[in-house]
Amino acid sequence: MSGLINYLSCGLLWLGMLVKAPDLIRHWRDPYLRVICVLLALAGACFFLGAPPTVGAINRLSGVPNLAAPLTYASITAYSASSQVLIVYWRGGPHVHRTARRWIVAYTIVLVGIAVMFALGHTPVERRTDFDTYYATAPFTAEMIVLYLAGHLAAVSVTTVSSLRWARQVHGWLRAGLVTLGVGSLCGAGYSLTKFAAVVAGWFGRDWTKLGTTVSPAAAGLGAVLIVVGVLIPLAGPRLTQRRQARRTYARLEPLEHELDELLTRRALRLPRPRFSSPATRLVWRQTSIHNALGHLDAFFDRALYERTLESAAHTTGEAERAEATAWAAVVAAAVAEERDRDTGEHESDPHLAPAGEPGGLPDRAPSTALLVPIADALTRSPLVDAARVRAGTTEGSTRA
Repeated sequence: MSGLINYLSCGLLWLGMLVKAPDLIRHWRDPYLRVICVLLALAGACFFLGAPPTVGAINRLSGVPNLAAPLTYASITAYSASSQVLIVYWRGGPHVHRTARRWIVAYTIVLVGIAVMFALGHTPVERRTDFDTYYATAPFTAEMIVLYLAGHLAAVSVTTVSSLRWARQVHGWLRAGLVTLGVGSLCGAGYSLTKFAAVVAGWFGRDWTKLGTTVSPAAAGLGAVLIVVGVLIPLAGPRLTQRRQARRTYARLEPLEHELDELLTRRALRLPRPRFSSPATRLVWRQTSIHNALGHLDAFFDRALYERTLESAAHTTGEAERAEATAWAAVVAAAVAEERDRDTGEHESDPHLAPAGEPGGLPDRAPSTALLVPIADALTRSPLVDAARVRAGTTEGSTRA
């Protein structure tokens, strides 16, 4: 029998574990991170050990018929325990470690019970896919089957209730992760329930083997994938949001960098452009280039122009931050023109220029990083900035929208 679906699922889960491995190495003392990696490893192991080719290989190499069954049950039980411990650490609280230890002890007892029951039972006929229903009435083996199914059903039931109840109290990525985790746990409950139904049917002489060999594996596979996705969403979601925000901010700063482009090139103030870098790195590069140019222009900032524009913008917009950004945009546009004219010798001096640090200068030598995006917006939208360009002798104002 082919175990392709099992192996693909296992590969995806273990790939997720490898992705988290560097974080675990750097923060190996973090119990939450350790539980996540254990959860991914055990989820993959459940699929790997349950694949028919793996079952046959374990039985053949060990020489023990059906040894793969208790090993698979043990991995499912350990996976159930790790999901409970993850919920405990996720929620936190004053007794988090004590509660986690209780879950670990409880499922350790279940693991010991599985081993003991298998050793006491008698399973001479190898069953790769229908072990549960075939041995549903065998002494000790039936108890082993019920034990692992009860442990798994208890774990997924608690996880479902806890995650969905908690999801109503939070928002954003955490809520999405909890809902996905709850749905995945509910699918996991479907695995246990259908297995139980097939086993109980065997007790009454009915053959519901198909239920345990078709519906149960499908529910288990879907549930495991959804649980892992639910665990990873709160970790990956904020990073995706940060990357999206970094790309958006980088794009919005383009008009301001374009305004300073000639100065950056002529004065060699721009850092080398990073290649194959993250959005955050590119954003820092653009912000640094802009700050380098503004630092060079601080002696050309016109306080009188700043105050006039600030007053006009405040009267027009009624928003203090937007008015401040517009005033800075007007000052920057005028300073670019002044510096260029001074550098080319067109203006020997200008009586309104106030060197940085003197009483006539601006209160801040340069705008803050948080104000750069509003300044870039004002450069393309405010007629006050166009007017400042015209007064400064630049012709760029006529080409701005």
